[in-house]
Amino acid sequence: MQQRFLGSTGLAISTIGLGTLTWGRDTRPEEARAIWKAFADSGGNLIDTSPTYGEGQAEATIGELLTHDFPRSETILISKGGFFQNEGRLRAANNRNAILNSLDASLKALKTDYLDILLLSRPDPHTPLAESLAAIEIAVKSGRVRYFGLANFPVWDTASAWQLSQQLSLPLATVSAEYSLLNREVETQLLPALEANGIGFIGWSGLARGVLTGKYRHGTPPDSRGASSTLAGFVTPYLGREANAVVEGVMTAAKGLDYAPWDVALQWALSQPAVSSILVGPRTELQAQQILSGVELTVPPQILEALDQISV
Repeated sequence: MQQRFLGSTGLAISTIGLGTLTWGRDTRPEEARAIWKAFADSGGNLIDTSPTYGEGQAEATIGELLTHDFPRSETILISKGGFFQNEGRLRAANNRNAILNSLDASLKALKTDYLDILLLSRPDPHTPLAESLAAIEIAVKSGRVRYFGLANFPVWDTASAWQLSQQLSLPLATVSAEYSLLNREVETQLLPALEANGIGFIGWSGLARGVLTGKYRHGTPPDSRGASSTLAGFVTPYLGREANAVVEGVMTAAKGLDYAPWDVALQWALSQPAVSSILVGPRTELQAQQILSGVELTVPPQILEALDQISV
């Protein structure tokens, strides 16, 4: 698997990153170990997680695997910051306490003393950005965080954070947002701005929550996320008529190239300007092996252009 530098930083990350949304809940530790091994064997090094993933169990699952199975020095670890407990649930906030306390909790669960990348998980209208970035500056200076970024921030908030980070000499390394052939909203303003300013981009759900694999073309498989009581609402937005037309285009391209549809969908996303890495979230070892088997494939430019046209 290829690696790319994250924006203008010197941090090299794999072009495919491994998402852990279901780890500790739907994906048990043994299956997670097998998925991670397949990922590492293919050259992948980027692991994305959050205190909220797997109903709070994903970070602990990763921590156990880091301790016993995978070298920390060969892993680029991303987690989200800015959470606090309220009535038994994790709530998002970007105040100083929430960022630093949740960071310490993440490090404890992950059984490591630093994060390679800390992402603020969403905007907080109740906390000034200056306070949030000051907290991250503390984390960076202490060595607990190496790089910081933003996840799912609107363009205006991203621009404000970038400007303030420049003043603090705390470079904004990356932005993460959903990106696939079925969700191209970031192309209008965000991706051009990131490319112009040397900021990396990590796209999540590069297979449109599994829909671009083609598994939902003729219904909802009983073992899929679309049939899950916890994740069905996550998949439903991409099961309409417009999405079906894009999926059929991907299937046609894949058949003509003798590729799998996920190969085509991921290579399209990775061909776009400013993209550093695309996250995928296989739930099983078999899914991981299928996705990773085509990471070195290339899709001809004319096919990429055709996909551009049908997915606008």
